[in-house]
Amino acid sequence: MSETVKKWYVVRVISGQEKKIKSYIEMEVRRAGIEVYLNQILIPTEKIYQIRKGKKVSKEQSLYPGYIFIEAALIGELPHTINNVPGVINFLGEKGGSPQPLSASEVNRMLGKVDELAESEEELNIPFMVGESVKVIDGPFNNFSGIIEHINEEKKKLKVSVKIFGRKTPLELSYMQVEKES
Repeated sequence: MSETVKKWYVVRVISGQEKKIKSYIEMEVRRAGIEVYLNQILIPTEKIYQIRKGKKVSKEQSLYPGYIFIEAALIGELPHTINNVPGVINFLGEKGGSPQPLSASEVNRMLGKVDELAESEEELNIPFMVGESVKVIDGPFNNFSGIIEHINEEKKKLKVSVKIFGRKTPLELSYMQVEKES
C-alpha cells in the first residue's frame, strides 16, 4: 500500500471546547478504525500569566479560539466522521465541495508560531517604559498610582514612585504587580 499524503486542515469548532472536541474526534476515528488516515490534531496555545489572590498563576489560552488543526488524509469516511463529532461546525474552506487544505506557507507560519511560543515559555517582553504612569494591582499598595523610575529587566522588577501622604515613596514591584493606567 502506498503512503497517503496527509495535509493540514482547519476545523471550526465551538469556542472554548477545543480540547474536549479533540478527544472526541480521536475517540470516534479510533472507533471507526480509520486512524491510519489521521496523523495529528493540534490546538495551538500560549501560556499567559496573571496574579490571582497574590500568586502568579499561569493559564493556557488558545491562540485561535474556535479552531483546531488536523493533519490527515481526508479519505473515505474520515471527513464524514469528523463533521459528525459533537461540537464540530465544519471544515474551513468547505463550500459545497471538499475541505481546502492549508498552503505550505500557512502551515509553516502556524507551526513556527507554536514552536516559538514553546521556546519562549517564560520570556516576557518588557511592556513598560521609564516615565510611564502605572497602577499597582497587587500587594499592600493596591490601587495606588505611580510613575516608573527604573526597570530591572533581569529580575523583571520596576522601581515605581508612588505618592503616599503627599510624599513620593519608591516601591520595587514585579511586572505582574502593576498595569498601565488608561
